[in-house]
Amino acid sequence: MSLKAWIQKARELGASDIHLEAGTAPVVRVRGELAPLGEPLPTTYLEQAAGSVLGTDEAWTGFVSRGSADVSVALGGVRCRVNVYRTIRGIAIAVRLLTPSINGLRASNLHPDLRRFAEAPTGLVLVSGPTGSGKSTTLAALIEEINSARARNIITLESPIEYLFSNRRSFIRQREIPTHSPTFEQAIVDSLRENPDVLVIGEMRTPEVMRLTLNAAETGHLVLATLHSATCAEALNRICMSFPAELQASIRSQLADCLVGVICQRLDFLEAQQLRVPRCEVLFGNIAAKGTIRSGQLSQIPNVILAGGEDGMWTFDRYQRWMEQKKDWVRAAPAASGPEERDAVAPAPRTLPRGNAPPRPPVTRRPSAKGAATAASPSAEGPIEISIEDDTDLAELAKQVERRST
Repeated sequence: MSLKAWIQKARELGASDIHLEAGTAPVVRVRGELAPLGEPLPTTYLEQAAGSVLGTDEAWTGFVSRGSADVSVALGGVRCRVNVYRTIRGIAIAVRLLTPSINGLRASNLHPDLRRFAEAPTGLVLVSGPTGSGKSTTLAALIEEINSARARNIITLESPIEYLFSNRRSFIRQREIPTHSPTFEQAIVDSLRENPDVLVIGEMRTPEVMRLTLNAAETGHLVLATLHSATCAEALNRICMSFPAELQASIRSQLADCLVGVICQRLDFLEAQQLRVPRCEVLFGNIAAKGTIRSGQLSQIPNVILAGGEDGMWTFDRYQRWMEQKKDWVRAAPAASGPEERDAVAPAPRTLPRGNAPPRPPVTRRPSAKGAATAASPSAEGPIEISIEDDTDLAELAKQVERRST
């Protein structure tokens, strides 16, 4: 099976991830649990798949030098985030299957109160949670809420780009790190000169990115950012503790001044609905929350959330009770193949030497209608297969149809 076929099969099974490694059977993650699928894969298969999914000689050379590479592609009609890396057995590939489309909070099965984050004129909105909890999907839903309701200039900084947006009322500029800018730090500095109303930062990983993010939120922009944490309090504490002790007081003050709110989420499986949906803890930056952050008493944030129900805050337990009452769950529609889809398996086996980067393996191309017509004549029965390409010979296709009809 090609990598595209594996992804299509994983989508049918409702999987969120696929793991491929040389000498090991493919593994899929369904409802959070791992399960093997099929027979062990040969080394040549992984090498061919990796060379094709990376796409360019430059990307292949970067993978050989670093030992890993991140890309986002559409395979089998499914938008995927792909990480190619090396292990003791050779090349391995981790594929995250993304939601086919994002149409706002309701389509993502999120509470409508979260729309308040998209309506904020300025400030910092944090989306946090463990790895694989749907942070990118929630971030994309907030962007779509802005896109459908307001005319704003939105700049996204991602590594890699996961969801592709279309301009509705807003103008969305998507930039990938390091394809379009060498680092997040440089991209944030540059973006402030590009007249943004909304700045989206894929992930805050370093203290410098956090500092620049806070500065951008303080200077009149709405900033949406993600980071890994298990609770809202842990997300705020992680930002503050990333800086030296002598700077933490000023960072807490800066954070309290610009904070709009924090969403921390997990994914729960609803047995009755056969659906995985986010369960959230939500903190809004009201007076109590800002005072608690400024004083450094971040351990009291859970109490602030517990007492902030009238202000729209949600504990995990309160949010779960809302989920139990909700009836109109939305299921993702099947993905349709897009024009950017390409097969991710190259035919020629090859080895991966150490040292200098080998040339990227060739990618198999489907024959055009012209090539197919000259290779073999159609039989008297069965369909005429047509592949739309730039060099399609329409006259030859017409002759085939005429011969078939006579």
